[in-house]
Amino acid sequence: MAKKSMIEREKKRERLVKQYADKRAALKAIIEDKDKPVEERFKASLDLAKLPRNSSPTRLHNRCQLTGRPHAYYRKLKVSRIMLRELGSNGEIPGLVKSSW
Repeated sequence: MAKKSMIEREKKRERLVKQYADKRAALKAIIEDKDKPVEERFKASLDLAKLPRNSSPTRLHNRCQLTGRPHAYYRKLKVSRIMLRELGSNGEIPGLVKSSW
């Protein structure tokens, strides 16, 4: 089980990414537009830098929904390998059969 603080920090990052997504996209569009004047593009890049760092989607890290474990994460199921094995053994994931011999 991951520390509660790490799980909460990741939730905060997700909230910030959603909150600033439109603003970031608009500023990036201005920066990428070569038809705009250099001063306007430079101001947009400064405004983008003023946004919170945690509002960047690259700072998000995938974590298991059940335990918060950051490693061995299966994106399709949003759980770690340990929980996948446990849920599979209990028959809680449809179509998954854990082999044993």
